Amino acid sequence: MEALRVEELRGKGYEPYAYKWDRTHTTKELQERYTHLENGEVCTEASVSIAGRIVARRAFGKLVFMTIRDDSGTIQLYCEKDSLTEEQFEQLKAFIDVGDILGASGSIKKTEKGELSVYVSFFEILTKSLLPLPDKYHGLTDVDKRYRQRYIDMIANPEVADVFRTRAKVVSEIRKTMESFGFIEVETPVLQAC
Repeated sequence: MEALRVEELRGKGYEPYAYKWDRTHTTKELQERYTHLENGEVCTEASVSIAGRIVARRAFGKLVFMTIRDDSGTIQLYCEKDSLTEEQFEQLKAFIDVGDILGASGSIKKTEKGELSVYVSFFEILTKSLLPLPDKYHGLTDVDKRYRQRYIDMIANPEVADVFRTRAKVVSEIRKTMESFGFIEVETPVLQAC
């Protein structure tokens, strides 16, 4: 099904696996930099460009909200029909799904409900997801699948990705400490096939 959507995108002249996207901020940087905005306020003097995986999508006629996640956190994309071209808005409604990786640029806005958002004026599909993400509420329940397909587990559960980041930092610090004492790391296979 998704492979057909990829071909349909290519048939309409869109590249579902873009080659380059210039990101100006991470989601965490935006959350920290624009906390001062009042509800309903739009900051038009600065244009931002972000990229991330779509983890939630809600469409209401001429308005589409999407939540994207990058390595640093999440932020909402506020996509209004009037701020996009007709062609882009139709692409947004027809082809963009949860799990896709999207690049978006525009201004910063805080919604009436107080949600910091990127008021999207342009977007590009960076990677089209071929398989749906695990159920948002149940996550990955198959423990065997969680251990065999860690990348899915990290997408579905950000806490798991945080554990891996923390572990990598700890191992790196241990390695630096041991190297400072003149030790070298030697890998010795414990189990070998006969």
